[in-house]
Amino acid sequence: MEADNKEQTTDSEQFEVGFFRPADAQGIVELFRAVYGEGYPVKVFYDEKGLTDANADGEYYSIVARTQSGKVVGVEHLYRSAPYKSLYEAGASMVLKEYRQFGLNKRMLDFVFNKWVPKQGAIEQTFGEAVCNHPYMQRVVSQMGHIETALEIALMPAEAYDKERSATGRVAALLIFRSYKPKPHAVFLPPAYEKELRWVYSRLDDSRELALGEKSLPGDLSSKAEMTVFDFAKVARIAIHEMGNDLAEYLTSLENQALAQKALVIQVWLKLSVPWIGPAVDILRSKGFFWGGVLPRWFDQDGLLMQKLLCEPDFNGIQLYSDEAKEILSIVKEDWARTK
Repeated sequence: MEADNKEQTTDSEQFEVGFFRPADAQGIVELFRAVYGEGYPVKVFYDEKGLTDANADGEYYSIVARTQSGKVVGVEHLYRSAPYKSLYEAGASMVLKEYRQFGLNKRMLDFVFNKWVPKQGAIEQTFGEAVCNHPYMQRVVSQMGHIETALEIALMPAEAYDKERSATGRVAALLIFRSYKPKPHAVFLPPAYEKELRWVYSRLDDSRELALGEKSLPGDLSSKAEMTVFDFAKVARIAIHEMGNDLAEYLTSLENQALAQKALVIQVWLKLSVPWIGPAVDILRSKGFFWGGVLPRWFDQDGLLMQKLLCEPDFNGIQLYSDEAKEILSIVKEDWARTK
């Protein structure tokens, strides 16, 4: 582990940014309660022992901003949330309100993305879900080498932001990715989104060989997937690992399970590494799903996000920083309108 960084602030109080210590666990829990109350949906952040264990086994890496006295005033996390285990999500980031004028969030992100991850090999790529009820995080990560590739509509309930009253409707999230270990590979584009996907890939920080994926779904494969439903957020996420010609019926069964658990948002992750991605996407489109964007290295190979809403999207509440993000939103809105 690298030595902690220190910097003098304008009020002569020193802050340090560094890796998690077991003594930080209580401070992180208190920080989440100060910002979110009891409303944050990932409950490990309210569990001191659980958070300590997660840091010990590499499921989570907590990066902490502390005062000179050891008080935790900011935190950033890297953690596994995608099917590919060397792709880590950066998130669950916050700074205590009274310390936000010192640039601690940017320092924590710089520590993670520019100083630590490039020097180790276990993490091959990072990504983040930058919330869109404000543009501040988007602006910071745009300076850290991340590329906008997808937009999740209505991801988080407004209740998650009640403590700070920063959202009036369900909150969208902008997906951003940065590659540290290149992996050129073949990607098949569904004809329905060829133009949109070629635009995304023209901006990617890793090379791909692009071709159209127009083959028929294989009759000798049975569709297989994993579904996770996040009760608080009312979001169902379905990772499709195999796509056969039973896909339409299989998806109907999964949708019914998600609806039974009161999901309002259903996301499907598809592999862009198979030449029959076109017919698979057409099935999802016929079921009311619309384009979300590209998920680089999601399955180690790239993925495609499709999404379906059982609630009205709050497009007017989506605040975006970059022109590229605004273009992604334009594509999403147009394709969502098709489902109506």
